[in-house]
Amino acid sequence: MAERTPRIAFGDDAIEHTRSAEDHIESLTYKKMASTHEVDADSLVSDRGVGVREGDMKKRQVFKGWTLLWLVYQSTGVIYGDIGTSPLYVFSSTFSSPPAHADLLGALSIILWSLTLIVTVKYMLIVLYADDNGEGGTFAMYNLLARFSNIIKQDPSANHLMKMERYSTNDLKRPNRGFRRWLENSKISHAFLKILAVLGVSLIMADGILTPAQSVLGAIQGLEVAVPNISKGTIIGTTCGILILLFLVQPFGIHRVSSVFAPVVIIWLLFNGVSGIYNLAVHDYTVLKAFSPYYAGDWFVRNGTAGWINLGGLLLAFTGVEALFADLGAFSRRAIQLSWLCIAYPCLMLAYIGQASYLAKYPAAYDNPFFKTVPPGTFYFALVIAILAAVVASQALITSTFQLLSQVMNSSYFPHIKMIYTSDKFHGQVYIPIANWLMMVGTVIVTAVYNNTNSLGHAYGVCVILVTFITTNLVTLVAIIVWRFHPALVFTIWLPFVLLDGLYLSSALTKVPNGAWFTLLLSFILASFFTLWRYGKEKQWACEKKDRQSLSQVIVSSADNDGQLMLSDQYGGGKLTTIEGFGIFFDKAGESTPMVYEQWLRKFRAQMDTVVLLHLRALSIPHVAEEDRFAVARTGVRNVYRVVVRHGYSDRVITPDLAQMIYEEIRRAIIHDSVQAPSESGNGAKEAKAVASIAARLQHLDDAFRHQVLYMTGKEQMRISGRYNAFKRMVLGVFLWVRENCRTRIASLDIPVDRIVEVGFVHDL
Repeated sequence: MAERTPRIAFGDDAIEHTRSAEDHIESLTYKKMASTHEVDADSLVSDRGVGVREGDMKKRQVFKGWTLLWLVYQSTGVIYGDIGTSPLYVFSSTFSSPPAHADLLGALSIILWSLTLIVTVKYMLIVLYADDNGEGGTFAMYNLLARFSNIIKQDPSANHLMKMERYSTNDLKRPNRGFRRWLENSKISHAFLKILAVLGVSLIMADGILTPAQSVLGAIQGLEVAVPNISKGTIIGTTCGILILLFLVQPFGIHRVSSVFAPVVIIWLLFNGVSGIYNLAVHDYTVLKAFSPYYAGDWFVRNGTAGWINLGGLLLAFTGVEALFADLGAFSRRAIQLSWLCIAYPCLMLAYIGQASYLAKYPAAYDNPFFKTVPPGTFYFALVIAILAAVVASQALITSTFQLLSQVMNSSYFPHIKMIYTSDKFHGQVYIPIANWLMMVGTVIVTAVYNNTNSLGHAYGVCVILVTFITTNLVTLVAIIVWRFHPALVFTIWLPFVLLDGLYLSSALTKVPNGAWFTLLLSFILASFFTLWRYGKEKQWACEKKDRQSLSQVIVSSADNDGQLMLSDQYGGGKLTTIEGFGIFFDKAGESTPMVYEQWLRKFRAQMDTVVLLHLRALSIPHVAEEDRFAVARTGVRNVYRVVVRHGYSDRVITPDLAQMIYEEIRRAIIHDSVQAPSESGNGAKEAKAVASIAARLQHLDDAFRHQVLYMTGKEQMRISGRYNAFKRMVLGVFLWVRENCRTRIASLDIPVDRIVEVGFVHDL
């Protein structure tokens, strides 16, 4: 194996230096020492930052050429299945009787302008740019705002993986500066933003239960046209069978599933476009007048309250737009924009125009317009492709659920559960097994309970429009704080969009008593749990921070010349007994003194011959090169080393030979010192002393590793102190119960069980 020198790099300073003077000194010290092999970490202000590099932080992937075209192809197979199958049920969900010609033009005009303003202008040209290093969704916007302003508490163990980019005061216009100051200083605004972000995620996840049922059931109901006497039980049973099959293929991964689904969606969209052109040519081409917004306004003038309520059916034309943004991390902004503008948008516009053209001549066909408007001789082809497209339609929300759940887990709003990255090339594509199976069960139950698309439609639209409403407001904050547009300009653009969203939202809320309460209740339950978990984690961080000490505050050298290690006075003092062997202490945070090591010293008052404080740093890339994987640093305590292992999501780190690799890396670091020592000293006596010291360190390391290797893990239990009221005690009790049942068990570590020592300790929240 080639010789490697573990490097230490410190990320770019934040645009505005908000850290203390001591932190700034520490930053400069690390930069100065970055070219050396080992760092005496305890000689710094703190132990923070060992092995931190710019490359550790998540970055947006940029794709070009054939890779971009392949992503366009894949994104079409996932994202536009939902919004692309809306022509199956929009008109039937809007009209309850044969529509008058003027009402038909009004409905078509609203559909065309909604697709243009909400999807094309707002999402494609504005919202997709409000991503957090390639991640989309309301929670990504919240994280983006957090990187550009001080509005949330950060996970101490992930501080080094989040790049703060807060602008300096002088880089902001006065109105922007004042707005940011208000946002940062207002606890109410912090709580409100958190609620908006969490609620947006919860609504999309709740939508992920309804979308598969709505799409597949809408397609299977087309069998009623071919077989009028088919039973409802047959339709429901067939729908449930297809849904189960859909969830069974998810473990194959997004890149495989989307590659298979893409031809279906592309054929479906093109078939809708061709059907639209055919109907427009054969029936009533005058419906093209609906491109005039006059007819959209006339809809409200003529129908009044009834027209406003019927917006709840028309908004189904852009259901799936919320998943479009949430799925951004699995694909890319450019791929989504190209697939929408070049394929989905024109085909959908033609589909609705063609259906309206047919309905203008045969208004009685409003109850199932898609299957009654297909060109002659294509019915059975349309039925098959509709069923296939409806199955694919569910993929958009399933994928977005996986994406969003990974975001909330990484931001400590949900306990860490098994998450599988399905592609080494596209880093954002993930699969979460437990979420997949729970969604499958929920979708089948919803299908059986609601049993038709009209009743599902009542529960369906509220989630979509509420998420778009939240998105409109969050992207407004991004425009002011991150993009630094003048608030007056932002308000001018925000107002028409929020009024349009508000109009749709107010109409959709009238469905709450008729079924929409289900999705709102489910969203509330999810949002409550996300908030509860985050509250518990913040209390845990505060508790752990209070007890965290630097190594020099725990261990000191004796005053006499024997150099015997002792506990500091605050830990009771006394000499430490030496235990032969090589001890690896798992370090969760990668800074200060690991709690498991501190507790070991307290309880056993003993020090192993060689101690390694091991921190595993998970990066959002598939693999870390061998030469970049390890960072070794000395501490101020003799024979105590810090080792950071950087690894990608496809790298296996906890393996039976982990101790061997760590030993070799430390040995390589010491040998590196032996090579540099003679060249850095001009004095022969000093050279000899340095070489002898290094040789002694090597011998000490070899003897310790040869004798025995022990892995020390902590079993931290937390209990609730008496300072909380009954409600907070209940909330923290739920948090602790879930935390205990979600913790990684020792048995899951792929290291020899007989070498594991578990050290238990208790913290008071």
